[in-house]
Amino acid sequence: MKEAMFYEKRAENKVKCRLCPQLCLIEPGESGYCFIRKNRDGTLYAMEYGRVSSSYLDPIEKKPLYNFHPGSTIFSIGGIGCNLRCPWCQNWNIAQPSDSFPGIEIEDVTKQFTARLDPKQVVELARKYIPNECIGVAYTYNEPFTWYEYVKDTAVLVKEAGMYNVLVTNGYVMEEPLRELLPLIDAMNIDVKGFSESFYHKVGGHLRPVLKTAELSKEYCHIEITNLVIPGLNDSKEDIEKLVDWVAGTLGKDTPLHFSRYFPSYKLATEPTPLDTLHLAEHIAREKLDFVYLGNV
Repeated sequence: MKEAMFYEKRAENKVKCRLCPQLCLIEPGESGYCFIRKNRDGTLYAMEYGRVSSSYLDPIEKKPLYNFHPGSTIFSIGGIGCNLRCPWCQNWNIAQPSDSFPGIEIEDVTKQFTARLDPKQVVELARKYIPNECIGVAYTYNEPFTWYEYVKDTAVLVKEAGMYNVLVTNGYVMEEPLRELLPLIDAMNIDVKGFSESFYHKVGGHLRPVLKTAELSKEYCHIEITNLVIPGLNDSKEDIEKLVDWVAGTLGKDTPLHFSRYFPSYKLATEPTPLDTLHLAEHIAREKLDFVYLGNV
């Protein structure tokens, strides 16, 4: 573990986390909304620092990043925890540890279900895969912004090694930590889950911070946007048109947009997204965007 960044000490040993828009006020001995940032006697700690739940050499297209060094691979690492609560999460077993490991403290979860991998080891492994077209490191699988200190320390070493850093993120982060990290990041895939405040209420968040993350990130690095199309929740023609208009008008028509097919998972048993819905979204988007892709089809 490591002392967290972006928090304030408060009276009675409470702490106010300012990493993400949840802005958790955390009592002594308790963890924040993300599960992995814990208040110990008035000091906030990143409990999962230097530990990973998953690591693979993935095609860059799996992130998905289709317009960033296509055909390459990237060493991908993930931790545990997330700062949103999507009932359809495909990686809920690592993103929602309070459900995966009910009643188990974060200290025990990290010991039992993650492996130690310090930033230097991450770079060594990425370089080992260079003969396999590896171009760098992706922080993915769960939400990398909850893993902020580890991501930043690792990203510094990756850049020094002449390789790329990639974030696959829900974009739910405050502006100050985002701006501090962005100079180290070369590409991002940002998951814009829906295009209404009412939709984001369903996942425990707000829309505007996500849009702000994408708008700021576009100034620093290559970005691509993903939207998981879920029947009855964010699949209306109006929803799709609003998303496409924002991408085209704010990020630019050269910004790749991925529509991904939903399949039942975690707490949501709705039938998979009809292919006709995805093709409608593709048709709408292609009228205004240069790069539109369908995923999970």
